[in-house]
Amino acid sequence: MILMVGLGNPGAKYAGNRHNVGFMAVDRIAADHGFGPWKARFQGLAAEGRLGDRRVVLLKPQGYMNLSGQSVGEAMRYLKLTPAEVVVLHDELDLAPGVCRLKSGGGHAGHNGLRSIHQHIGEGYRRLRIGIGHPGHKDRVTGHVLSDFARAEQPMLDDLLRGISDGAAALAAGDGAAFGMALAARMAPPKSSRPAAPSVQASPAQAAPSAPEPRTMTDRLRSLADRFR
Repeated sequence: MILMVGLGNPGAKYAGNRHNVGFMAVDRIAADHGFGPWKARFQGLAAEGRLGDRRVVLLKPQGYMNLSGQSVGEAMRYLKLTPAEVVVLHDELDLAPGVCRLKSGGGHAGHNGLRSIHQHIGEGYRRLRIGIGHPGHKDRVTGHVLSDFARAEQPMLDDLLRGISDGAAALAAGDGAAFGMALAARMAPPKSSRPAAPSVQASPAQAAPSAPEPRTMTDRLRSLADRFR
């Protein structure tokens, strides 16, 4: 069994916030993969289902972000899981919007939800860091994370959440490469949508050799997925 936790703040006021992208991700997974209804459990909302060959409990802690560890710890103990069987999906300031990275263990980097989880179960859990971008100055961080995604970002956000859902079975299985392939398939634009190359060409003396582009879409997706290995 896997416990997959999305982090966020409860209530309609926060529903569209960047800080709530973890809630958004597990909501998408639950809807796309036919999970059971959300029920009040473990100081949060939980839904059960399967991703691939694994039974999975999705969890949205319903204390505020800085109390997330209480919910995660209670669920982990009740389900008799180890930290390695816990996957936390959370917002990440140090990654650009639309970028995800997988990580196991390590520090909490000042994230209040992760800090709370560290206090209750230690650092040995897995994480999916979902980029929301940095506002550029530490004094603007609180306002940034508690602001909604801009309207212009909605298509990117929808593709991102669908990509995470597409790769959810691989995420539960710990297969980072397969997860990366699924996400890249949603996020990588097809070649035909790229801007045309500039019409001004370098002279032979100025031209520098460049690595050949992958010749097929599969090659391109595998190249993008290498970052998750």
